[in-house]
Amino acid sequence: MDCMNKLQVIVGDVTIGMRSGGFSCLFSENRIGMESLVLDGKEWIYRAPVPTFWRALTDNDRGSGFALKSGMWLGADCFIRNRGIAVEIDGKPVTVPMPPENNRYEGPVEASRASVTYTYETLTVPVTQVTVSYEVFAGGSIHVKVHYKGREGLPQLPVFGMRFIMPTCADRYCYEGLSGETYPDRMAGGVPGVYEVEGLPVTPYMVPQDCGMHMRTKWVKVYRSVVLDNACREKKETCLCFHAEEGKDFAFACLPYTAEELENATHHEELPPARRTVLTILGAVRGVGGIDSWGTDVEPAYHISGEKDIAYGFWIGAVKREQ
Repeated sequence: MDCMNKLQVIVGDVTIGMRSGGFSCLFSENRIGMESLVLDGKEWIYRAPVPTFWRALTDNDRGSGFALKSGMWLGADCFIRNRGIAVEIDGKPVTVPMPPENNRYEGPVEASRASVTYTYETLTVPVTQVTVSYEVFAGGSIHVKVHYKGREGLPQLPVFGMRFIMPTCADRYCYEGLSGETYPDRMAGGVPGVYEVEGLPVTPYMVPQDCGMHMRTKWVKVYRSVVLDNACREKKETCLCFHAEEGKDFAFACLPYTAEELENATHHEELPPARRTVLTILGAVRGVGGIDSWGTDVEPAYHISGEKDIAYGFWIGAVKREQ
């Protein structure tokens, strides 16, 4: 068997594993999502990726009282309920059995592609659902599709997308998109191009707040050399790539903190030591306003309605794979 042209799929009692060449990933059957993603021996997942709904408040958010209107999305960002998964191998649905019935799987199943789709339920009033589908291809690329289902009565969202927490701090990241820090209503000064950012800088606002957003991104590559395995003496820099779907783009932020960690600090010395890489790949971002900082809301064109559907997708892998 050519291991680069075939995907091995192993369905266990609590996980679904997939591997091809130097690539492997592991999906939880009864918990929150993808639990492992390994490329060339390096683990890229510290916490299972989950939908994200919150960005740390900005000065203008505080001034306009946005948190009082949409604060339930902070709770939804911290806690989410998995309502089940659906699995397909080469386009054919597969029933995921509970033990001991899963013993009928005697070894890896060879396939060209396989998908795992999670259905999440938000802890909002009213509740709504988000589906996240991972379609894994032989050779090591993953097509991620994310769909938020709008629900009447839900308040405006700060952001919507996926949050990936990586085990250690990135050395740097490189991306193709607009220069500098940009938001939907702050893109006029951004120049399209390819840019490299050393480390994981946090904008030194007096009060920690959302920062580091990059709009209209075609791809972002995250580079890490440090691992959690103390037995690994050789520091070798490796890269994980996130590509927009053909003809589309996304927004992203790559920081050493989650939105909740930024939110909890009123001064920079209150932030915890930087240990992880927190990458958010976003399909929708609220504007930051800035007309003044005393109460003027963001312009309506830059709001994100909680009552309308949001759907987007992207690719993960060492090499871009077209749709």
